[in-house]
Amino acid sequence: MAENGYRVAPKGFTKAQWETFLRDGIIIIEDALSQNEIDEYLAAIDRLTEADPDYKEGDRFYRQNFVELDPTLAGLIDHPRHVGYAYDIYGELLKLHETQLFLREPMQVQRNKWHPDGARVVPYGVFSPVLPLQIKVAYWLTDLPKADMGNLVVLPGSHRTQYQQAYDTYDTLPGELILQVKRGAMTVMHSSIWHKVEPNLSNVTRKNFFIAYCPAWVTAADRIHSDPEWLKTLNREQRIIMRNYSHGYDYAKPPRDDFPLFLDRETGLDHDPDIYHERVIMERRKRLTFHEKLELAQAGA
Repeated sequence: MAENGYRVAPKGFTKAQWETFLRDGIIIIEDALSQNEIDEYLAAIDRLTEADPDYKEGDRFYRQNFVELDPTLAGLIDHPRHVGYAYDIYGELLKLHETQLFLREPMQVQRNKWHPDGARVVPYGVFSPVLPLQIKVAYWLTDLPKADMGNLVVLPGSHRTQYQQAYDTYDTLPGELILQVKRGAMTVMHSSIWHKVEPNLSNVTRKNFFIAYCPAWVTAADRIHSDPEWLKTLNREQRIIMRNYSHGYDYAKPPRDDFPLFLDRETGLDHDPDIYHERVIMERRKRLTFHEKLELAQAGA
């Protein structure tokens, strides 16, 4: 925390991780969570399911916008374990797009067909063919050592294509990757990567979170507005990232108090030095994202 009360941006992509992300559309980070942290999140899930009248043991369970349901889970909005990855892409206009809790109970044949995330008729890739307009961070809270455990299946590199003949099928594709990860793993996924979900034919309930981010001006996927009383319980950065605005254009041009979201992790500044005249106020100054800084460094090499 800087002396002015603003936080420095948490760490995000390494250069190697970014290259993998651009090439494959996904990175896998093993042992991102400790066992104590896993237990903490599993306990929060237990609290949610016990309080939810729609939960039935033995059935698949799905809940959006779970951050509003438990203080521990609200901490995921800006958790330094992962929010830096999203900030590297969306910078000062970072927004929480959606949160999803999945329980895929044992011996369930239900599964998902091949699809990308986001808009389908005019996909995100039409407008942003390189950078994603949504990324999904996933926390894997149960061991998935083999296939047919409700595993996520991705097709690395497919985020660069807007068509797949396997769309809306369960087909097995050459090069597909079945995620077989240990509990405590974290993945960061490009929204346009094609993926599906296997049935869970094991005796283990697959438990995981998805925390998705986007630019502030993309419509949220799991809410229109948040409960004002709940927003008062959040810290400054969490409140900003929820982007609960009453005026439409605030999503593209947020109010002054919402800048800076984070300070630059290298310089500790709230602006890029030596670019704008001092008359230009902070909320009108463009700031370089991680991707842009890398491109500039490569161009100057």
